[in-house]
Amino acid sequence: MARVELDGARMLDEAGFHAECKRAFGFPDSYNNTIDAWVDCLSYLRDADGMSRFRLGPKEVLTVVIVNASAVRAAAPDLLEEVTYCIGGLNERYEDYGEAPALALELK
Repeated sequence: MARVELDGARMLDEAGFHAECKRAFGFPDSYNNTIDAWVDCLSYLRDADGMSRFRLGPKEVLTVVIVNASAVRAAAPDLLEEVTYCIGGLNERYEDYGEAPALALELK
């Protein structure tokens, strides 16, 4: 199972969130630090599009682990809520295309 770890202590605001995600997911230099770009980069995890360092198999799931989740929850609870919402939406998009959900979220 694929796994990526984000440090919630580095995600205390939107800029920190995007910097941490770019580092951990391997987003391209063209990543423009918006939630729309975040969703775009994670929309094709099973394709060879180069939008992240991950390429999942047909039924493989990428588990997004946020360590120090309490830090981001305290500093930016709306950001954590948006990430949770977007992961759900991304999984719905995968299902709409006849694919298995691709993402799971784990808070530590």
